Amino acid sequence: MEQLLDILSPDFLLRNAFYAGLIVGFVCPQVGIFFVLRRMILLGIALPQVSNAGVAFAFLLHTLGWHFFYHMESEKVMALTGSVVFTLITIFVLAILERRRKGFTENRIGFTYAIAGAVSILFVSWNPYGKSEVLSMLTGEIISIPDIYLWSMLAIYGTVFIVLIGFHRNFILVSYDIDMATTIGKKVILWDIMLYLIIGIIISFGVMTVGPLVIFGFLLIPPVAARMVTRGIPLFCIVSSAIGVIASFAGFYISYRFDLPTGPTDVALLCVILMLLYFGKMLFRFKR
Repeated sequence: MEQLLDILSPDFLLRNAFYAGLIVGFVCPQVGIFFVLRRMILLGIALPQVSNAGVAFAFLLHTLGWHFFYHMESEKVMALTGSVVFTLITIFVLAILERRRKGFTENRIGFTYAIAGAVSILFVSWNPYGKSEVLSMLTGEIISIPDIYLWSMLAIYGTVFIVLIGFHRNFILVSYDIDMATTIGKKVILWDIMLYLIIGIIISFGVMTVGPLVIFGFLLIPPVAARMVTRGIPLFCIVSSAIGVIASFAGFYISYRFDLPTGPTDVALLCVILMLLYFGKMLFRFKR
């Protein structure tokens, strides 16, 4: 109980990490539901890896003297730029190939994940000076989040959430039933591009702030868990974010209480929730 009161205190030393986790837990599942509706869950694994490659590539350029920004945080601004550019280019290329129905979707995403993982390691290996800093960023230093990152995350994720709520019906329609959306005159390509931009921004900034593992976990596991136990889109969305926030809160408390790394603890807890809901649903069916 003493640790819980410490976490809830306004003067808590690690409050930025705690608040960032709650923001990620609340907003990321709202983006992840579109991966589930489009049955493109593997894309949620590949894109954070692509963002990783962008971060590592930008750090390598910075170390080699290719400075595009000249101030104290220039390497982190470059890393964010690299993450956004790599992620958005990949999303749009995959989207174009998907529309042209070139090959199998799983093959394309699998290839993307493999090549992104490989070049990430190569970029880090070629970086002669910043290897430890890059590795620290890629694994997600949730504990050490500066104020500027927290406020930036609040602004970006808050804006994304407002856009998702404001245009919720259009995003759901083009994701759930693209034929109907086309029939009733919706501009499917426009809404697709808008959704891809949102996905790219959420993943790029999230990877920079809390790491790819945490982003992947909160993007996909809460919607998958919520999908098993809910019917109807509104309840699906609400339960997804509720699972994300509960896991983030409880995961942070457990990691603080037992001195564990926060990101892996959050993801492990999400997996436990998913399994409990699965077995609970099986038991409910068995009793009926």
